[in-house]
Amino acid sequence: QVRLVESGGGMVQAGASLNLSCVVSGGTFSPYAMAWFRQAPEKEREFVATIGWNTASIDYSDSVKGRFTISRDYTKSTVFLQMNNLQPEDTAVYYCARGRHGTSRHAAFYNDWGRGTQVTVSS
Repeated sequence: QVRLVESGGGMVQAGASLNLSCVVSGGTFSPYAMAWFRQAPEKEREFVATIGWNTASIDYSDSVKGRFTISRDYTKSTVFLQMNNLQPEDTAVYYCARGRHGTSRHAAFYNDWGRGTQVTVSS
């Protein structure tokens, strides 16, 4: 059974950086799309970024474009989310997800999810 485990979250001040990691085990890492979503307290889960199997297909939400970078390492079955210039509105639990062929901003496209890692940004 596939397992996704996120790490790298923490508490930082505004303007700081964090690099999230998500390791996929027990299943195939390629050629599936990988994505990051986040959920703030009392808010719905929202799309952050996605990367296709060939890394040519990358998409970001408007709120993180230019600040966050998604990447994947096939040798480590890991997807990363480099987050720069973090702001208090980035505070949320960040989830890693494995999807299908292609990419999507919709959570329903992704079949497998991790348990999340907390990111807290203070002003």
